[in-house]
Amino acid sequence: MSPHAPAPYGGGYPDASGGHDPYAEQGAYVGQGTYAGGQGGYAEPGMYGAPGQYADPGRHPGRPDAYAPEPAAGQPVDPQPTTDEPADEEPADRKGGRLATAVLFAVPTALAFALILHRIGDRELWRDEHATWWAATLSLHDLSLLIRSIDVVFTPYYVLMHFWIALAGDSPTAMRIPGAVAMAASAGLLALLGRRLFTTQVGLLAGLAFAVVPVTTRYGQESRPYAFAVAAVLLSTLLLARALDKPSFKVWVAYTLSVPLIGWSHLASMAVLGAHLVMILIARRAGDKIVGWAFAAACTLGMCFVIPVALSGSGQSGQIAWNNPGLKDLIEFPKNLFGSWAVAVPVMALGALGLFFAGRRALPLAVWIVLPPVATYVTAAQLHLFLPRYLLYTAPAWVLLAAVAVMRIAGPVAGAKAGTGAAVRRGLGWVIVVAAVAGLAFQSLPGIRETRHNVLGEPDFRGAARLIEAGQKKGDGIVFSGVMSERRAMDYELRDDAGRPRDTLMYRTPQELGSFGALECPDAAKCLAKADRLWLVSTTADGQPFSGMPKTTATAIQKDFRVVKTRKLDYLQLVLLERTRATTDGSSKDDDASKRKVHI
Repeated sequence: MSPHAPAPYGGGYPDASGGHDPYAEQGAYVGQGTYAGGQGGYAEPGMYGAPGQYADPGRHPGRPDAYAPEPAAGQPVDPQPTTDEPADEEPADRKGGRLATAVLFAVPTALAFALILHRIGDRELWRDEHATWWAATLSLHDLSLLIRSIDVVFTPYYVLMHFWIALAGDSPTAMRIPGAVAMAASAGLLALLGRRLFTTQVGLLAGLAFAVVPVTTRYGQESRPYAFAVAAVLLSTLLLARALDKPSFKVWVAYTLSVPLIGWSHLASMAVLGAHLVMILIARRAGDKIVGWAFAAACTLGMCFVIPVALSGSGQSGQIAWNNPGLKDLIEFPKNLFGSWAVAVPVMALGALGLFFAGRRALPLAVWIVLPPVATYVTAAQLHLFLPRYLLYTAPAWVLLAAVAVMRIAGPVAGAKAGTGAAVRRGLGWVIVVAAVAGLAFQSLPGIRETRHNVLGEPDFRGAARLIEAGQKKGDGIVFSGVMSERRAMDYELRDDAGRPRDTLMYRTPQELGSFGALECPDAAKCLAKADRLWLVSTTADGQPFSGMPKTTATAIQKDFRVVKTRKLDYLQLVLLERTRATTDGSSKDDDASKRKVHI
């Protein structure tokens, strides 16, 4: 351990693995009652020096800079410290070798992955996931055109998904596997971080608790980069804690490489560097003069890979200009962050209590959970970044603090006051971990079940596709009405249907425009000339199927077609129309959309 590294966690009673009670020395101040020059020096009751031995102000068990006092003449030196924890080594709680570390990582990861993987393909893709599919299935050339106008900040994620889909396919399950792996790994990383900052029991409780909260399943089952943002933040914070605890060149290099991962996953996640800065300032205050330069170099090099993306994305902020949160959004932020009030209230209440028990770790964790939502809410009118899914990476910090509170409150049961039997204390500690996770899982069950359902407010495009496939005829066309990205959604749902209706009104493809949307035909009557039947997919909120399209287009359709049947699905109407009279202009046009190559 670095001689300048912060002391190990001092909150909580000792556990069987080697934690310690920070209050053990109360009433036993070193040097109290010691005469100048060592004349008549004595030790107060409860001190670690022997009677007649000069007390040393530097002697404090459990601190990395502790050293043994020089014994008085004639006094034998005991080579072993009198505490349960070696003074000059890592706490035994962090020892155990690679196997113990692997087990600590694997247990929460396996639980989270099992919950996420269950029925992962049942829920329909929603608008943002359709955007992922569209961008990731473009050629790299077309993708480069797309990111010039929109979503440049997601370029690393889209490139990753491009190669993943080429390998694994584009089914809902296949597309969600990368996010599932990232979110499951986040639970394991949180367990390792909890052990690094506190104790093994705190780490395991935090990892298991994070595995069962509804938001872990919700965003683990989504083909968007938010799970990667959580994993990147936890990995980077773990590496920084490791660098402060046992610094080495390799660890600092790893931390440097983790900084761009945070920005590439989501720019809003960069706010966690505020918490990292606080960790550095605490280390400097403890006497480490090098750590500030190391952190500055790491951030400078890491940001060199993020700043170009951020500058490019600043010109595309209009794509999220719709996000203008109000007071209601702020009030409901805890519920949306954790997936339900039943989970948010106990976790955040215990998390707030955990700040009082976290010792010197309290301030960095407080900055981690408070700075991002406050900063994004205050700047929402300019940056439009206050969204719970953008701030998902703050949830693990709340869970970690809640775990600290649970284990500290349980101290009289699992700690020193439980008696001298190490096995009994160890067993009771693990019982408390299991009981806490079981209680949180019970509270989370309704929220986890809700994650299996379609996103609230999202149209049932899958149901519409099934109806079209069952009733389509050769030569059918399809048209769209609304503002819910209907064309892109139906392109996905009908991607494997070779005989699907042609997009009758598409005049310029999204690839030609370098956009997610197509340009529709300026002369609807001519583009509709060869269609005998039309499938109208409408997501209008007023229930009028034609109100979501240009007036001239709606007039042309209503003039030449009649409604045969209408099917109402969740937030969607599917209308089948047939031509009422022969087409007056049967000439084909070179620009006929039916001859255009459509991206599938």
